[in-house]
Amino acid sequence: MKINANLMRPGNIIEHNGKQWAILKTQIVQPGKGGAFITVEMRDIRTGTKTNERWRTADTVEKCNVEAKECTYLFGDDDTITFMDSESFEQFSIPTEVLGESRAFLQDGMVVEVDFVEGSPVSVSLPEKVVMEVVEADPVVKGQTASSSYKPAKLENGLKILVPPFISQGEKIVVATTDCTYVERAK
Repeated sequence: MKINANLMRPGNIIEHNGKQWAILKTQIVQPGKGGAFITVEMRDIRTGTKTNERWRTADTVEKCNVEAKECTYLFGDDDTITFMDSESFEQFSIPTEVLGESRAFLQDGMVVEVDFVEGSPVSVSLPEKVVMEVVEADPVVKGQTASSSYKPAKLENGLKILVPPFISQGEKIVVATTDCTYVERAK
């Protein structure tokens, strides 16, 4: 299916120069002189190599048909992550690079959405929010106001994020997986 280049979004899979590419970042540039263009950072879904391309906004690109399946996270090691298709119970592995930094949010039995192109898994979408436990948090400093003052905290998965001063060690909080930020206390 052909789409205009300015309609490409992160997460889309396109075909370019005989290869399939996952869109990582897009930026529309409007120079002072001449027509607007879009710069795209993308990753080859087969080899994992990254590249940057530039198209005029009126150009068209071939968008690949993507089949999304609900899958369950089973386990992972340094190189691969193993999932199970929730309908057929087939197991498959994907390289850890596909998830990037969001891999730290995977939890045993977590249900995720895996995108397949021509039967091969190409990307994984985690839930927008996950509940994590704070294992380390600095004590509250007296005199700080509650507005706009945050302190560093370490989560059970090893990531460090900023949390409000009233959050203490051992509490469970909700974290956004997209940008790794504090959302609220877990209920």
